[in-house]
Amino acid sequence: MDDTEQLLTIGVFARRVGLAPSALRFYDDCGLLRPARVDAVTGYRRYGTGQVARAVKLRQLRAAGLPLVDAAVVLDGPEDAAHGVLRAHLERTRRTADEARGVVEGLLRETSGAPEDRGSWAWARVGGAELASAVRQVAPAAATGAAREEFPVLGCVLLELVDGEVRWVATDRYRLAVRVLRPDGFEGGPRWVLIGADTARGLAEWAVRQVTVDIECAGDAAGVRLRSGADCREVSEGAGRSGSGDADRFPDYRLMPADLETGRHRVIVDRVGLRDAMTGRAGPVSLAVVGAGQGDVADAGGSMVPVTAADRAAGPVLEVTGGGREPVRMRVVHTGPGLRIAFDPAVLVPVLEAGVGPDALLEIAAPDRPVLVRSADQGSFMTLVMPVGEDTGAADDAAERTDGWGH
Repeated sequence: MDDTEQLLTIGVFARRVGLAPSALRFYDDCGLLRPARVDAVTGYRRYGTGQVARAVKLRQLRAAGLPLVDAAVVLDGPEDAAHGVLRAHLERTRRTADEARGVVEGLLRETSGAPEDRGSWAWARVGGAELASAVRQVAPAAATGAAREEFPVLGCVLLELVDGEVRWVATDRYRLAVRVLRPDGFEGGPRWVLIGADTARGLAEWAVRQVTVDIECAGDAAGVRLRSGADCREVSEGAGRSGSGDADRFPDYRLMPADLETGRHRVIVDRVGLRDAMTGRAGPVSLAVVGAGQGDVADAGGSMVPVTAADRAAGPVLEVTGGGREPVRMRVVHTGPGLRIAFDPAVLVPVLEAGVGPDALLEIAAPDRPVLVRSADQGSFMTLVMPVGEDTGAADDAAERTDGWGH
């Protein structure tokens, strides 16, 4: 850095380049955008004006949906490699856009309506597409089959209007999904309502066609109303229960141990790539992070698995093995010691499918503790997933560890 170059605080630099300060801290941790100077006493970051162009380019790449590892290639890799990454991503986005267009066109062909009726409600206003996205992300975590028969409440999605936020929550004891929406308007509360997962999906199909949706939730009567202008949808007595206290027997997701959010291991990986690597495998599937100077890897039982010199020289990679398919290796960003952990693909794959953004961030406290899965740089949606033992039945192993989720 030129000693005469003007240094900017993280807040000023963030406004200039269009990135949040939290995103700048995240990109510093990942090594993609280091500050020009860090105060040794306060830890405050300072950025040079010469870093503006790189920061803007990084923001554009992420806005275009490039995974973190691909953005690094475009920023710092050879020109031919950067072109290859961009061309591949362009083709993926074209396919995704075509698929989305078909879904939206089908939804637009549907018509429905309901009479308007206003009662005494707590109220919040959110974007229709945002509401639909939240339900589609959370609903897969609701219980089905025998679990729903044993605990009917787990077959529901919890909708909360509390503390100026709209929260959607679902759990089947194997995973816990939470999506938080910041509404454009909010009054009253707190209020909650339990909505059957299938009913919630139906509401999402309607909401995605609306620009904004008003959520009206009663404190002394069952049900919730979603309104967009004169068009509204209601959840009746048989499809939901509501109140102003804690949801009846629904697990308290707020009891999640705080230390899970700052796990010993942080793994950032291409979300779609990991989903595809897990898909089609049966039984416990092992994930091991090797390379980049890591020491030997500890498995779920505490045994050490040696890492070769070639592994370390190749850089950090995530190796996916087991379940009747060939091993798959993929580049990752990783902090912490070497790691080996196992998951039931029937649980983890839907979590990755419902994720936000191109990257998945796994916060791992230990191979035998719940794992926090969320977007690497979008914190409004998270899922808690139970790992399994590599030599045990996936479902039995996960169920044994979920007593703290309310049942």
